[in-house]
Amino acid sequence: MTRPIWMGDEPPPDRPATLADWLRMILRGAPMATVLLIGLVVHLSVRLIERPLHGEHRPWTPAITTVVCRICIVILGLRYSVRGEPMRHIGAVVANHTGWLDIFTLNACQKLYFVSKDEVADWPFIGWLARATGTVFIRRDPREAKAQQAVFEERIRDGHHLLFFPEGTSTDGLQVLPFKTTLFAAFYTHGLDKVMQIQPVTVNYTAPGGEDPRFYGWWRDMPFGSHLVKVLSAPKQGAAEVVFHAPLDVSDYPSRKDLAAACEAAVRSGMAQRSR
Repeated sequence: MTRPIWMGDEPPPDRPATLADWLRMILRGAPMATVLLIGLVVHLSVRLIERPLHGEHRPWTPAITTVVCRICIVILGLRYSVRGEPMRHIGAVVANHTGWLDIFTLNACQKLYFVSKDEVADWPFIGWLARATGTVFIRRDPREAKAQQAVFEERIRDGHHLLFFPEGTSTDGLQVLPFKTTLFAAFYTHGLDKVMQIQPVTVNYTAPGGEDPRFYGWWRDMPFGSHLVKVLSAPKQGAAEVVFHAPLDVSDYPSRKDLAAACEAAVRSGMAQRSR
């Protein structure tokens, strides 16, 4: 099944890459790739010890992911800030989705596990990283909904903060799409709603000076490769801000639709109040 795509407005045209652009891309891309590769090796090595001792609880390896993402953000040159605090209570996280850069900005400030479409598992290198770091892969198939809910419940009860993108697709980074409610049903199974919380998180990106405000957005049928080159080769980088909102007790909301609406409102409020 193909992934849903938000069409939005026509993306700005890519300008031809110059020699200076390619040099910047190499100077940023090569160190980032090296850090990711070393991080993957360290992660897998530590996991060999962690798994027999702790099973799926993973008390050590998420910290490696956080450090690797922080280093990558520094190499990229992205100005980075955080408002609020990640929750410590058992539960899940929901956020708006701008594109692949969210992997770094969201992992750099909290220990979490992404919930991603199944096709990502087959992407070269990125798929390996996702599998190694405990990503939960889902198929958008109603026939698999119950099985997926069981996986979500097991991971949440194990203390994993699963991160969902309820918009169901990435955008231009300037707006929040209506939240889909289907995945919220997993939070109402077997009494899970009585013990868990949901933390809404807003991710705001500010484009580099002189660039289109949608610079970091990845939507429509934009190729991953060309978007990656554009971001890595930018003469100057912009900024990313992560806003943690107050966690919501699932038990306070009678249905998944009510919970999804409350989460969407919180995420929208963080974008409306974005720092300048």
